[in-house]
Amino acid sequence: MDRTSPDVIHQVEKVLEKQLSSLVTLDYTSAGGIQNVVDILNNVDRGTEKNILEALEAEDPELAEEIKRRMFVFEDIVTLDNRSIQRVIREIDNKELALALKGSSHEVNEVIFRNMSKRLAEMIKEDMEYMGPVRLRDVEEAQQKIVNIIRKLEETGEIIISRGGGDEIIV
Repeated sequence: MDRTSPDVIHQVEKVLEKQLSSLVTLDYTSAGGIQNVVDILNNVDRGTEKNILEALEAEDPELAEEIKRRMFVFEDIVTLDNRSIQRVIREIDNKELALALKGSSHEVNEVIFRNMSKRLAEMIKEDMEYMGPVRLRDVEEAQQKIVNIIRKLEETGEIIISRGGGDEIIV
């Protein structure tokens, strides 16, 4: 379009404005929340996450703790590499592990059992079998203890939890 009369431009502008105004009737009332913060922090590099959480702890310690609790959950163990899983297993009490695995997915159980000796895997499977029904609260407590161990091992640099940042190249 070389030259266009101002009237034509004005008409096109009105039509576009009318069409766009009908599209922009979104509801923004449900934006935000702890889960959104957790999702964002799970996809940033460890340094950024640490800076944000430290600032948040200074401002609102209870909120920071709630976010930390939700960040790396027990089911995320499947994202760890085999060496890290083996390191975590060495830190966990077998009874605690059996209780935690009682309420986890088949995929998590397989990853854990694949990273231990066959004899230990059989022992833990037997413990789970003989345990019978357990309270969900007890299972969640055991899983949270394991998650806390994982976080502690990550903080000391003994294991690496891969994050979305991509700045940590492992060679």
